[in-house]
Amino acid sequence: MYDAEKVWRTSKGAGVTVAIVDTGVDSSQPDLTGQVLPGRDFTGSGNPQKDSVGHGTSMASLIAGRGSGPNGESGVIGLAPKAKILPIKVDISRDGGDTASWAAGVRYAADQGASVINLSLDDSSSYPGSKAARAIEYAQSRDVVVVAAAGNDAGTVNYPAALPGVVAVAAVDKNLTPWSKSNTGGVIVAAPGVDVAQVDPTTSSGYAVADGTSGSTAYVSAIVALLRSKYPDLTAGQIINRLIKSASFLNNTGRTVPDKELGYGIARPGTALTMDIPKGPKQGPLAQPAGSTSTNSGAASGDERNSSQAIKGKGSSSGGILLVVGIAAAVIAVGILFALLRKRRNGGGSGSEGGMPHTGAVLPSEPSASYRQPSGATYGGYHAPPGQPSPDAHDPQAQWPPQQGQ
Repeated sequence: MYDAEKVWRTSKGAGVTVAIVDTGVDSSQPDLTGQVLPGRDFTGSGNPQKDSVGHGTSMASLIAGRGSGPNGESGVIGLAPKAKILPIKVDISRDGGDTASWAAGVRYAADQGASVINLSLDDSSSYPGSKAARAIEYAQSRDVVVVAAAGNDAGTVNYPAALPGVVAVAAVDKNLTPWSKSNTGGVIVAAPGVDVAQVDPTTSSGYAVADGTSGSTAYVSAIVALLRSKYPDLTAGQIINRLIKSASFLNNTGRTVPDKELGYGIARPGTALTMDIPKGPKQGPLAQPAGSTSTNSGAASGDERNSSQAIKGKGSSSGGILLVVGIAAAVIAVGILFALLRKRRNGGGSGSEGGMPHTGAVLPSEPSASYRQPSGATYGGYHAPPGQPSPDAHDPQAQWPPQQGQ
């Protein structure tokens, strides 16, 4: 697994705010006590600290969960447990989804000082030049690392992950090989996204196990939070450079970068935090949005602000939202999770193939399961099976720092 105990010797994400643009984050969950900031609702009818869907809360637990029970010995502990979560509640429902709501949420997150924005969603309406793409450019101009899910329909990487400068995240399974449903092409890094234990306020137990690039995206957002805490002097681009340079294919031999399925490799927090990596250019290694240096990308226009306000009370839009629902039957044994998980897509998928895509969006991975409380805390939320290397296992391809060998 991600050897969180070793990772935390270097960083726990203190002083970093991660914005989760999603369905809200349930601040009443024991695993998230004290972790959730006030945030903002862009649906016009909700509280950002409430989450009737459960998706945003699940992502928050993977990033900054602190466990529950006496001394946090049960539940889910996120990979960056000292980071704070800024909940941005947006309209992500099949019948009333509105791309403008999450675009406004992205701008708000940047203005509130979030240095990482987690977008565990797909939206084919956020193609280059769209309002959502301009919102992401705005966040990037404010030195924010934007991390987005590649998608779960085995197609090409969907928007907004496919936008320039965005860290597109694919999923690997518990053998650290590409997950069969993860989208490919344009991937930047991969992270564990199969049989992932997470908080889910919609289940009777409060927990679930799920597959999907949503969870892998949350892990990468957590790694970015660890890096931003450890290296506050680095720009967003330089943080992305460190993330990419420390990634590895591990047991996925015969691949070259950038790989169609794994991009630059599996993200590794311990290596990213301690590896000797030059800062590199401020803009980082990823392609930059066209006109990213212009003043237009550096400030929200009055038009955009008005659009953001107009979202409130709006019942529907032309861009419908589609949910991918994960249903799991889980068995817990000393915190090691084995799950048979199947996916059900309500209403189909976005599956854009480039060009001007059709409208529609997806929340990759919506956990929903009958799930027993773990007997011990799930550190970092992911365990590799016996005999398999962890995402921070020693790799001869990497310049592994001997003093912090993960």
